[in-house]
Amino acid sequence: MKIAVGADHRGFAQKQFVQQAISNVAWIDVGACDEVRSDYPLFAHAVCSLIQAGSAEKGLLLCATGVGMAVAANRFAGIYAAVAHTAELARLSVEHDNINVLVIPSDYISCDELIAIVTAWNSAQFLGGRYQERIALIDALGGVMDRR
Repeated sequence: MKIAVGADHRGFAQKQFVQQAISNVAWIDVGACDEVRSDYPLFAHAVCSLIQAGSAEKGLLLCATGVGMAVAANRFAGIYAAVAHTAELARLSVEHDNINVLVIPSDYISCDELIAIVTAWNSAQFLGGRYQERIALIDALGGVMDRR
């Protein structure tokens, strides 16, 4: 499994931690490279571009609240990003909404919670069925909503 991971300065420490703690993943780190102030849209763009190109299967983004990263990521066609601050939300996000980009609110979770959340997300499976119908509706309306 290849997962592209990116964080701004606020998520940098947890980005480093998760890559060391979860070793059964091939991480593609797009930055940030330190805790110097940086702009989250750049990292969302880099992660989503790798997924769109087929170089990564999933993406993990980290910033203070996660909200900005999720907004930026969801601008890309084929990207389904959600903020999750618990393992249950991460699991349900995959099962019901087939998210391929998990966004972590780094200012609101511990490193232990981070590992539980990422593990739940990465091991969850999309349920399909009526949930697939909703994803299809999102995709059908995508052009109307002017998604990229």
